[in-house]
Amino acid sequence: MSTPSEPGNDWSEPGLSAIVGERRQLINLAYRLLGSLAEAEDAVQETYARWYAMSRQQQEAVDSPGAWLTTVASRICLDLLGSARVRRERYVGEWIPEPLPDRAEWISGPAGGGRAEPADPADRVTLDESVNMAFLVVLESMTPAERVAFILHDVFRYPFAEVAEIVGRTPAACRQLASSARRRIRAAQAPAVPTAGQAGLVRHFKEAWEARDIGALVDLLDPDATMIADGGGLVGAALRPVEGSERIAQYLIHIADRAPGLTLLERTVNGRPGLVAQHAGVSVTVAAFGLAAGRITRIWAIRNPEKLRLWTENRQS
Repeated sequence: MSTPSEPGNDWSEPGLSAIVGERRQLINLAYRLLGSLAEAEDAVQETYARWYAMSRQQQEAVDSPGAWLTTVASRICLDLLGSARVRRERYVGEWIPEPLPDRAEWISGPAGGGRAEPADPADRVTLDESVNMAFLVVLESMTPAERVAFILHDVFRYPFAEVAEIVGRTPAACRQLASSARRRIRAAQAPAVPTAGQAGLVRHFKEAWEARDIGALVDLLDPDATMIADGGGLVGAALRPVEGSERIAQYLIHIADRAPGLTLLERTVNGRPGLVAQHAGVSVTVAAFGLAAGRITRIWAIRNPEKLRLWTENRQS
């Protein structure tokens, strides 16, 4: 399939650079809608495929190509969200959104992929509050229509009249969908923790884990903390949430004892301080954290190798 960035396209075509320039916006939108960069890239690829399947005359009849691309991408994502619910019912264990590294740690693709230099991560996803793991997990609890209406309006500032055309509902209905989504976000939102405090808490957690200090781990965890692991049935991972500070601490010590040589690295995960566990130089787990009142309330441990492609290609120490 020919994509907008491949040599086969005629770059002299009027407006082509503007069309290709929409890719960053589309990837940002699709990732927030789907929680998976791989699925987001597929959705955007399909969006461009539909654009280039039109004749030149049909393309020129489109008043706003950017709006056309956004509409098509959103509808593709809406369809994917509907089918994703069925797929995730069959998913082995818990499903966690795909984690993203920081801009400086981004790897564009496998070595030897033909690129002269890594792609700018800004072409992929902008790491702001709307992609932190806690936010994405709440989005997963929404209906597809709620999620699309909320992201388009509250995050990307599309008016409800335009959202309605995309979702296939009235503006009033879309307003209600976004309002319902907003209530879910507020209900799950923990008080903000300063970035420096987040990093310090995660660092202390790392040190306590490395020292196998179960008492220190318990002190850093909220008594009602929850740890969720996502192995996708491809690697070992707890199939159900581990609940309570003592049980989580014991589980972490058990993991450390079973995996000698495990290296923990402080990394940015979806714009927040997190940890990456490496074994023999390969990233095997990416951990994101939810924090409140000076303690860790949530740990999301992504172990599914299909969700770690951007991390396994990055072997920085």
